[in-house]
Amino acid sequence: MKTYNLIQRIYKLLYTTFGPQHWWPGDTPFEIMVGAILTQNTNWRNVITAMNNIKKAGLLDPKKLLKHRRSIPRLIRPSGFYRLKTKRLFAFLRYYVNNYNGNTKNVKSQTTEILRTELLAIPGIGHETADSILLYAFVRPVFVIDIYTRRIFSRHNIFDYGLSYDAARTIFENHLPKRVQLYNEYHALLVKLGKEYCKKNEPLCTTCPLRNLNV
Repeated sequence: MKTYNLIQRIYKLLYTTFGPQHWWPGDTPFEIMVGAILTQNTNWRNVITAMNNIKKAGLLDPKKLLKHRRSIPRLIRPSGFYRLKTKRLFAFLRYYVNNYNGNTKNVKSQTTEILRTELLAIPGIGHETADSILLYAFVRPVFVIDIYTRRIFSRHNIFDYGLSYDAARTIFENHLPKRVQLYNEYHALLVKLGKEYCKKNEPLCTTCPLRNLNV
């Protein structure tokens, strides 16, 4: 019961403080998928630049981008680690086009667990990236665990920082209604808190919206 109350209370405090975050940035599901892969180990500003390059080239379409795969390194260079990300993006494109014809409508009939297993089998697609695609692009009720979530919840002694990804994800999914919009908003609010208050070094604990959480 304590964990349930804390998880619910944190969401309410953050939503009251920050309001809706309107996540994930992207006009189409495919743009969200590409963004989830490119945002690995970089900041979102760099991803925006890379995404704009793809848009200007008229290749923000899975089949077109796969056909012009030799252009990918140049287009996504601003996102950093572009050679590695090119391989990951290419692997994802092949999976998405070969299995679902590059269309989210064809994904709807597939179960979330099978989709997750398929995504995790793609080289370079880890749990956070896979779940981001599931939640934000495929609109599935899967809670995304990232570094901010681990930092915030471990500092409030709700779970250990090193808890396995799936164990941490299960805590949220067991203590929250299975609603896509709720998971979407909660994750975005945790990122907001992590960036502005619960920083890795010199966290702003005295002004943090959660400073009285355990009182």
